[in-house]
Amino acid sequence: MSRHLAGRPTLQHRWPSAERRAALRRVLGAATDSGIGLYSPRRTGAPTPVDHNREALDGSRSDLLPIGDLFDQEMPTIGRRIGRSAISELAARVHRLRLADDVLAGGDLVGPAYRELRAAAKLYRESSHTESVGRGLLVQFGELAQIAGWIASDAGLSELAERTYQLGASAARQAGDRSLAANLIGSLAYQHSNTGREREAVHLAQAAVDEAGLEAPAETRALFLDRLAWTYARANEPQSALRSLGEAHDALLAGDGEAPQWAYWVNQDELNVMDARVLTEIHRPREALPLLSKALDGYDATHAREVALYLSWLVAAYVDADEPEAAAHAASRMLDLARGLPSARATERVHLVMTKMAPFRKIPSVYALLTERREPGSPAE
Repeated sequence: MSRHLAGRPTLQHRWPSAERRAALRRVLGAATDSGIGLYSPRRTGAPTPVDHNREALDGSRSDLLPIGDLFDQEMPTIGRRIGRSAISELAARVHRLRLADDVLAGGDLVGPAYRELRAAAKLYRESSHTESVGRGLLVQFGELAQIAGWIASDAGLSELAERTYQLGASAARQAGDRSLAANLIGSLAYQHSNTGREREAVHLAQAAVDEAGLEAPAETRALFLDRLAWTYARANEPQSALRSLGEAHDALLAGDGEAPQWAYWVNQDELNVMDARVLTEIHRPREALPLLSKALDGYDATHAREVALYLSWLVAAYVDADEPEAAAHAASRMLDLARGLPSARATERVHLVMTKMAPFRKIPSVYALLTERREPGSPAE
């Protein structure tokens, strides 16, 4: 995104732990760290590959994205001939990356994600294929751009994420996949809504709903309406937010059309979570609390970042409901999960949670939280 993060918590990118590197190798089907875009340090006076990896996380570097215009080139007439099996292989790698994002944070995944994106662009450019296969490759490139943009956004690289979403939307449109284009536009709208561009986010989210159209599969239309509801909530338009939530539930109940693989996670439980987040954002905590509690009770504990984020909304709802002791308990759980996560989203929510707890510092449990668990940049005592 063009808006920089001045005044917000700084995300520190760390070399992934051995456990996280093993998870990345397993999910992405690589035998070594270098196979996922990570390199072991060498003891020389020159910049180490670790330094290079950290440089690669700098959103100002254009070489994370494929160089040049992917779509203004003529189809190659020479090069390795590929068929539909190449599409299936790329689709499998894209989905493995989605599953990795379920359990790993953006700072761990951004390097491997953009390595995959560059490889997909190279495959499209430098191979010989039919028009049909070319469309399939563009669809997979668009899907990969969506998850790579999402990962970049989580890593705090919002400008890089914005460029990636835009590139992916162009690929999806050229392939004639309106739902995928809408997913990329809606992802960018979500990012805008959380980074100070709330009005722009509303317009983008509505554009995503319009682009997909009424014929979009039920899960995808529900997702796009969910995002529209969130952008309205962030723009302080509660009635519009609630209306969009209702439309999202109606869309999911319609159950028409076959959902694409990238919408595998959209279901009634996820809609309930979005309901809770929107209700928290528009300060209706008594309605949000039971939904958040139910979601957290059933959520996979291996998804540490998502659980931490949901706990942060639980804290906000408890604060609005004037239940500071319960808020302090949820905040403590959130901080345990968020510690060490290379996620800008989690880092920002930690800061917000500590800010929300500060007015209740005279309560012993809150005082203990603010003094014993204080993070850099959080409110002073």
